[in-house]
Amino acid sequence: MQHPTSYPYRTTREDVRIPLASGVELAARIWHPVTDAPVPALLEYLPDRLTDRTAPRDAQRHPWYAGHGYASVRVDARGHGNSPGLPNEAMSGDGALADGVAVLNWLAAQPWCTGRVGMFGLGPGGSLALRIAALAPEPLKALVTAGAGDDRYEADGPYLGGAPLAPALAARSAALLAAAAHPPDPKYVGDAWRAGWLERLAAVEPPLADWLAHPTRDATWQHGSLREDYGTIRAAVLAVAGWTDPARDTVLRLVEHLAAPVRGVLGPWPRQYPDADRTPGPAIGFLQESLRWWDHWLKDVDTGVLREPALRCWMNSSVPPATAYANRPGRWIGEDRWPSDDVRQIHYGLADALRTAAAPAAPATPAAPAGEHYVEVRSPQHTGIDAGRLCPIGGAGDLPPDQREEDGRSVCFDTAPLPERIEVLGRAAVRLRLRCDAPHGRLVARLCDVAPDGSSTLVTRGVLNLGARRGLDRVTPWEPGGVEAVECELAATAHAFAPGHRLRLALSSCYWPWIWPPPEATGFAVDPGHSTLALPVRHLAAASGRPAITFEEPEQAAGPAWHTAERDPARPERLVVRDVAAGEWRLEVDPDPEGPLTHPDGLVRSGQALETYRIQQDDPLTAVARADRTVRLQRPDQGWDITVRSSAELSCDAAHFTATSRLVAWEGGAVVFERDWRHRLPRTTG
Repeated sequence: MQHPTSYPYRTTREDVRIPLASGVELAARIWHPVTDAPVPALLEYLPDRLTDRTAPRDAQRHPWYAGHGYASVRVDARGHGNSPGLPNEAMSGDGALADGVAVLNWLAAQPWCTGRVGMFGLGPGGSLALRIAALAPEPLKALVTAGAGDDRYEADGPYLGGAPLAPALAARSAALLAAAAHPPDPKYVGDAWRAGWLERLAAVEPPLADWLAHPTRDATWQHGSLREDYGTIRAAVLAVAGWTDPARDTVLRLVEHLAAPVRGVLGPWPRQYPDADRTPGPAIGFLQESLRWWDHWLKDVDTGVLREPALRCWMNSSVPPATAYANRPGRWIGEDRWPSDDVRQIHYGLADALRTAAAPAAPATPAAPAGEHYVEVRSPQHTGIDAGRLCPIGGAGDLPPDQREEDGRSVCFDTAPLPERIEVLGRAAVRLRLRCDAPHGRLVARLCDVAPDGSSTLVTRGVLNLGARRGLDRVTPWEPGGVEAVECELAATAHAFAPGHRLRLALSSCYWPWIWPPPEATGFAVDPGHSTLALPVRHLAAASGRPAITFEEPEQAAGPAWHTAERDPARPERLVVRDVAAGEWRLEVDPDPEGPLTHPDGLVRSGQALETYRIQQDDPLTAVARADRTVRLQRPDQGWDITVRSSAELSCDAAHFTATSRLVAWEGGAVVFERDWRHRLPRTTG
């Protein structure tokens, strides 16, 4: 990592209040270049805390942009950090968007601004930037997003393929509840902090029950989803994501569908900015790359960004399975358009090109048409225990380990050893003829790279709630015993299978704890003779004659001194526990694998979090997902000591979900707020 000691401009920093028409004044921090001439502004706007939680990351990039001639602005959304108001106002959707547009207009009107503004953001911040851009505010000319989603139901939401995502429900709800309950900081707002905090606590609501009340992609999710109409965006978009980020498909969809100027970059990274020192790498000079984008669209400098390929991707090479890689082997490739002319769908029949590596096919049933032979897929309920983290952030236990145990709980179809290298780029899909004996079910498809030694590395996967097979916006129960053709798309990937390796398609009927199981402990049967794997194969000569794709080395602002305490070594990131006598499997996850942080302004932020997922291997109704999160904020010099603890738990019976949440807040050692929520909601999608 490079940390320049000088920049083209000297910089200053100030904390300001940005007024809204409602009278609320949002907390903002602005890094200015020292110049008499107006400059463009860059905005990072999100519901978080600029004075503590995002401060280390902010210090890496906002001063860097200021040093290169931009007013770089970080704003806390209404009801978060030191911005007054209620947090639910910011999270409800339209209010956050309206506030964001107001901030853009305020920035453009400042005498130090040229009137041109760009927005950037990571994850939820990037998604919020896309949604604001869809309103086409006049000052907004360009965006840079990392790990942003274009769909509130799937890419940003708690569902996948129409099935509930357990970590995205319980754990995310607990995290959002805790974040919304944090107090303003007295160092920045004075004595008014306590009244504002108590007002927040009285208003917060956990989102868990609301998410469960909308299990299909209905109007609630469609509203505000960019995927409904990409044509609303007029600003130029540079969209980046990592191949391990669940929002990676958004980059491909933006490059394919946006009418506005767009470029996409997909690397090996987790949910982080691509210059971050997190695994897997290699990291790139993302700040320099984004500066090229800003200079072109906000300063009219020809930096060559439009001569870059429409899509630049890291093509992953075959590697032994591991839960982390310092640097993922591979190379950069480019595509001038997406979908690419160099990628074509190759179809592998499950009964010929792919051969079953599981139990032999069962005889055709008397009612089955001639030539149909079915393989039963009925997985134990803990299938998926080695799925890895839903949204990797660069931890040592993020990625899926060797998939051989998961493969053993699935029905697998393998190719013969490959005679030559095969490169896959894009979304694979399975098209299967299925028979299901229950009204509800799950289909999980994993594509693995099997090495000559038998080790199995996960390449990509896809999920389909069988009740959503005719559309994510509706529920179509399966007629028990009925036979239908279904299609399930897998997440986008770029992977080169080495000669001598085998492709493995693994099918399972469970994927806990990612996917909430259906009420019945049944599976489905697949007819290999009428089923295929469609693989997006890139021509091996596609790069011939093309210039090499390169990026500069990572660079960041040096930032102030931060003191991070050592992480407790007794806290494993991911722990699997099997109770053999009870037949129960338990997964414990530490989602925050870092120690307490002391800020330069004296604030000490610490906390603990634990996610627990339990299920008995033969009973889907024993599934329980629980998340507990504690955050402590201290200013020892002022005697200020605040603790916020949130929890969420989700369980079920055959017909209902039970969702409980709890929030407790302490000032010093005294409880100042305590509330419990309990909701019972029907399982309308199984």
